[in-house]
Amino acid sequence: MAVAKGTKETIKCTPEYMKVTIPMDGDRKISYLDQLKEYSPCQPVMEGGAATYMLDLQDYPKCAVTRILNKITGTRTYYHKIVIETLTGDRETVLVRCTVSNKLHALSRRAVEPFPLDFNEPDVLNITRYEEGRAPEPILGAVVKQNGKQVSGEISVSPGTPLSMEIFLDNSSAPVYGLLVSYMHVTDTGKQQETIIFNGCSIDPYLFDNFQTIDGDNLTAKFRAFKFPDTTYVQFKGTVTVCLDKCQGVQCSNGVTAYGRRRREVASRANSNKVYEVSLTTFIKVDYLDGDREAEDVYALLKNLKVANQMLGDSEGSSAPVTQRTPDNQIIYLQSSTASVATFSILLFLISILVLFK
Repeated sequence: MAVAKGTKETIKCTPEYMKVTIPMDGDRKISYLDQLKEYSPCQPVMEGGAATYMLDLQDYPKCAVTRILNKITGTRTYYHKIVIETLTGDRETVLVRCTVSNKLHALSRRAVEPFPLDFNEPDVLNITRYEEGRAPEPILGAVVKQNGKQVSGEISVSPGTPLSMEIFLDNSSAPVYGLLVSYMHVTDTGKQQETIIFNGCSIDPYLFDNFQTIDGDNLTAKFRAFKFPDTTYVQFKGTVTVCLDKCQGVQCSNGVTAYGRRRREVASRANSNKVYEVSLTTFIKVDYLDGDREAEDVYALLKNLKVANQMLGDSEGSSAPVTQRTPDNQIIYLQSSTASVATFSILLFLISILVLFK
């Protein structure tokens, strides 16, 4: 990385959006959001010799903005990386960030015992030592790799290609925190979406394996590239919990300890040290290269994932919610229950009897 010779960026924050203006002076040539160089919905507006980005904080996954929720204070921090390329081919990466404070403060009062009659406060307090420390706010990264090399939204990979996803902490926060992935789903950036990680465990380990780790600071999951029928972009949206020291893993059905959480665990060590909840998004571009289709039917893999989502249920036996999106991009949760399945079966049985007697 080399620093481009240009004017410093300006950032304007509101609870609704983050406006970033990058002056394209000096030897700067182009700028774009990290990993989204050719993704048209997230391109900047060029005006007056500057590139302006309007990042929607109400729909922050749209352009892969990462949100950090402080579980103690309720403060939300949004950040992204902007890449600036120069005429000589050098690149500068700028981290842009907005913090939105929680306006709701809960006040609690406790009973205070009265001081005893013989209580005497000293006139002089001798303070010999004072210390104050603050842990850094974690910065997370998520990359997809093929044979150890990063794959971004600029380069297409063929369906069925073995890939790996890595989620990691930055160098300053890695010694303090640990990670676990509690939930992740994949979408075509439109109406279609399927869950791939639920309560920390993979829905279909053949298509997308469980996240595993050695040190707790870097999580890795192997998967096979797949695509939706109507688009070449595949968007991954994940919820990652940041714990003090190291997060506790969860035992999945295939015997693997994955770094996610159980849905209903209450007073466990995994809950007691959770300090941040991070919502992150990453894109990959998947398409058949040079018209050469793989022998394996990749759409069959996606079909299997859809079936697995329909069968998805929690430990109590109730079905998990299936999500759809309306034309105005609102999420609808559809809950299928055992009772509804039983009712459908009874109706089907009665219809069969009527047809038989006719």
